[in-house]
Amino acid sequence: MDTINLNNIRVYAYHGCLPEETKIGSDYRVDISVDANLDISAKSDELSDTVDYVHLNKIVKEEMAIASKLLEHVAKRIIDRIFSELEMVKKAKVKVAKVNPPLGGDVEDVNITLSKKRD
Repeated sequence: MDTINLNNIRVYAYHGCLPEETKIGSDYRVDISVDANLDISAKSDELSDTVDYVHLNKIVKEEMAIASKLLEHVAKRIIDRIFSELEMVKKAKVKVAKVNPPLGGDVEDVNITLSKKRD
């Protein structure tokens, strides 16, 4: 299996359990790693033979725009759409990080990572 990574996709979104989080919003970072067989695209040099990372970025932006209480929930939506829309993907990992979370201390980010394999 081969891997495509999209790192540090920066998004402003409105996720959180506190009312002010859904009103004020916050900065987020998303990393995606997908495994697929890239042998054909490596030979053909054709976009149609690979996983389009523009499509992956679009999924992230659209799902991050839908408010969720939990990072786990938004990450699951992202990973489910990847498997629904991109048949070539055999395995995916999605990491969603909230930058400067309101935890009452100096915390760079809080993040979760979900992984899924195609059956």
